[in-house]
Amino acid sequence: MTAAVGRTTGADTRLPDASAILPLAARENFTVASLLVGRKTRAHLTAIYGFARLVDQLGDEVDGDRSAILDAFEQDLHRVFEGEPQHPLLQRLRSTVRECSLPREPFLRLIEANRRDQRQATYETFADLVEYCDLSANPVGELVLHVFGAATIERIALSDSVCTALQLAEHWQDVGEDFGSGRIYLPADDRRLFAVEAADLGAASASAALRELLAFETERARRLLDEGAVLVGTLRGRARIAVAGYVGGGRATLDAIERAGFDVLSSTPRATRVQKARRSLETLRRGA
Repeated sequence: MTAAVGRTTGADTRLPDASAILPLAARENFTVASLLVGRKTRAHLTAIYGFARLVDQLGDEVDGDRSAILDAFEQDLHRVFEGEPQHPLLQRLRSTVRECSLPREPFLRLIEANRRDQRQATYETFADLVEYCDLSANPVGELVLHVFGAATIERIALSDSVCTALQLAEHWQDVGEDFGSGRIYLPADDRRLFAVEAADLGAASASAALRELLAFETERARRLLDEGAVLVGTLRGRARIAVAGYVGGGRATLDAIERAGFDVLSSTPRATRVQKARRSLETLRRGA
């Protein structure tokens, strides 16, 4: 389904605006911008989310030549740093970039991830998929750390583990939806190992073999999330609250997949708000 439309950014296509993008935050597996982090920080985190989600929409849902649309949008991104951007979400982002001294490179990686989506529909190995997550997810965590003035080499490495795990959890939730869109994120070598055929991903319910594969992949994501959760213990104050929320949301999502018996085709397993809050509080208290 094509998203709602807004202002153009130079390509011959009308793009989703803030009213179409920002409400999507309520559907995420984690709290995008907790009330506990304060009004100004929430605005900065929301601006980053708006950019990331808009880029995903451009790569997944808008009509037209998506590669050309992404190219035009990248040019508008550069205006955030050196001019006057045209898109309303980039106009919103400009003050965050300046106030928080955000680097340009993570934003470019998010656009590149969606360019890759236009030419690559499957991944051969888990390592290939993790490398893709370094474009599609990890830049967001890095930008969040910059918002809190907490971006060090060590913390960014831990954040990468958290963000990759969050992206994997989303992929495992959405196996059927992704298959219907012509994409398969379950690595091909793992599918062969568990004797899962591509056609199995379009079934009404998950086969025993697919459930075993998803149990394997879910545990992989959980281990990666736990490794990165050490980041929480290195942070204080609002930064610690925000990151604990991301980790807790990821844990609750993986729990939901497990509770569903790893059948992600019959329905999409999702954690409730209470379950996400409980996991987030546990993470906040433990610091890992």
